[in-house]
Amino acid sequence: MKKESTPPLAPPPLSGVTILDLTQIYNGPYATFLLAQAGADVIKVESPSGEHLRKRDRAAGVAQPFGVLNANKRNLTLDLHTEAGRGVLLALARTADVIVNNYAPGVMERLGLGDETLRQANPRLIIASSTGYGSAGPYRDYPAMDLTVQAMSGIMSITGSPDTPPFKAGPALCDFFAGIHLYGAITTALYERAATGRTSSVEVSMLSAVFPSLLSSLGLHQRGDKGCKRTGNRHGGLTMSPYNVYETADGAIAILAVSDAHWVSLARALGREAWLSDPRFLTRTDRVAHMDAMDAALNEVTATWTKAALFDHLVALRIPCAPVRELDEVVHDPHLHQTGMLRWVEHPSYGEMLAHGSPLLFTEHETPPYEPSGELGADNAQVLQQYLSLGPEEFQALSSRGAFGT
Repeated sequence: MKKESTPPLAPPPLSGVTILDLTQIYNGPYATFLLAQAGADVIKVESPSGEHLRKRDRAAGVAQPFGVLNANKRNLTLDLHTEAGRGVLLALARTADVIVNNYAPGVMERLGLGDETLRQANPRLIIASSTGYGSAGPYRDYPAMDLTVQAMSGIMSITGSPDTPPFKAGPALCDFFAGIHLYGAITTALYERAATGRTSSVEVSMLSAVFPSLLSSLGLHQRGDKGCKRTGNRHGGLTMSPYNVYETADGAIAILAVSDAHWVSLARALGREAWLSDPRFLTRTDRVAHMDAMDAALNEVTATWTKAALFDHLVALRIPCAPVRELDEVVHDPHLHQTGMLRWVEHPSYGEMLAHGSPLLFTEHETPPYEPSGELGADNAQVLQQYLSLGPEEFQALSSRGAFGT
């Protein structure tokens, strides 16, 4: 019997797409990281001094995010405050598919690189931007960082417990939510251009991108609860019980019962069938009404188990749960490493570093080989030779006019 051969993998889905990336820190660079991981040729354009994330203290370990987010990108420096630097960017824009920035509103216009100027250079250019609060509206010019948008969006108001002050969420939610939405906006615009020939300008604000994540807590608000929305580790809408983090003999475990079937399975798994006839716990409504008693009863039982043993026991019965893990456990997670999301690499600037793959898996396409982030301006000559056919003399002439900085 003839063995069927595996069909060859297709090239990465965004092969042939050129992105001019003027973004910095987390928000925009995560969007362009996803584009690069999908095969786009991403040209990272920085000022001669480099973007802010590149300049963080390497010794303190806070510079590695630059290495993670800027893998598989080429590095170009341009001084956009000079006529020569702007001229190079406009020349590159004539050959590009997308230009993306996450400057504050009005910066591109003040540089002489507003939408009208870019479209004159290339009518088919997709212009993408991400800001804190959008390019219109009363908050347009407010300074925006992840912390300030967490505060403005209401995220901090629902993070913590009822008896604590508001807390910021640990991850940089607003930056990365906006980056994900920006990737979606850019790929949608690329699809529209391919399907119809129309070219779009697309915009994502951090505030708008993160707001839908508040839906559970907004449910409480809509029911008339105008007070504190901080529910600790309980469900944001306080409509499920059990739903919490419970103590174990050596840590903690998250357990929730989304349905009555989960609740019955949980009670039986823990040898507490009596809970199933307890009038406080009969229905979901009863359990929510007696949430404190439910959590206390469950905590008393979970505290007698080790974290690993309880997780293995419950997950085998398809009961939603997970051990609360420390970051050291997560970065060595065998699942994340086996699936390619995480890998240890030797970075030329940062030494051994945890590199991230893309959460977007295109299973019938090749994955671009990992290329570590490069040094500032490392690809100036190569990029301009490839896209603008500049020879050494022309390159030197631009350099003498300050295109790449002094």
